Amino acid sequence: MPQVEASRVKLSIVVYVLVTFAFSAVFYRLIIHNGSLGAHGGLFVLALMWCPGAAGILTRLLFQGNLRGHGWGWGKTKYQFASYWIPLAYAAIVYVPLWIFAFSNFHRPAVATFTERLLHHTPGTSSSVVTYFLFIATVGMAGSCISALGEELGWRGFLVPQLAKVMPFGGVALTSGVIWSLWHYPLILFANYHSAGPAWYSLMCFTVMVIGISFLFAWMRLKSGSVWTGMFLHASHNIFIQSFFDPLTRPSLATKYLTTEFGAGLAIMAIILAVIFYEKRGELPQTSVTQGTASSAAQLNVA
Repeated sequence: MPQVEASRVKLSIVVYVLVTFAFSAVFYRLIIHNGSLGAHGGLFVLALMWCPGAAGILTRLLFQGNLRGHGWGWGKTKYQFASYWIPLAYAAIVYVPLWIFAFSNFHRPAVATFTERLLHHTPGTSSSVVTYFLFIATVGMAGSCISALGEELGWRGFLVPQLAKVMPFGGVALTSGVIWSLWHYPLILFANYHSAGPAWYSLMCFTVMVIGISFLFAWMRLKSGSVWTGMFLHASHNIFIQSFFDPLTRPSLATKYLTTEFGAGLAIMAIILAVIFYEKRGELPQTSVTQGTASSAAQLNVA
């Protein structure tokens, strides 16, 4: 890549990050002022989650004059399918053993009430959990995609392919993960987006988790050429962990430090994912850094 073009790409990345945080500052203030992510029915959080995407679209238009390269194409369905189930799998690896060792909370009243209204009769515990899971995996997932897409149009729609033009895969995943985790810090430090454990512990585990799964997210985006993999990964991660596994896990000293997005369990799984997908970096299309040709840059802008 010519030096002038590389400098322009780097400038676009800086501008994107600044615009993202500028847009987000408005909603950070509103959420922190209200003290809760649930304020105004969660509308402030939804708007915040669309700030990275809005910044990504705006920055691409400013520097490129069009939206090519954002990953609008569907790509191969196998990558979309994998993006749906992989977060479910790594979450299950953390939570199911705890449930087996009596840390489940399957009798949670909210789950029973939901399934009773849905089925119009009082179901058993097992049928309540299954019904609730199916609802989360379908209707809940569809709703989660709406908010997840807002972030992913920025992080994986703009940031990852731009980073891939000027650095190797390890740098792409690490840099995007650091920025992504820092973007959450105001909510962790000044609002109620954290666990019951110490703030430093929540911050540490969350940071490790986000940076770790960024290797998975970046690999899927670059391999598939599609931003929709990011949407499915993000939506699946959010809905299954926050709305299924966490509510059905009994609060205790052990689960306080092992579960949620702020516990050691998902942080460890994220490290494993980072190693796996870093080792698979050779399967990715060659970027401008390693190939140094115009055709390689075109690969990143195919969709």
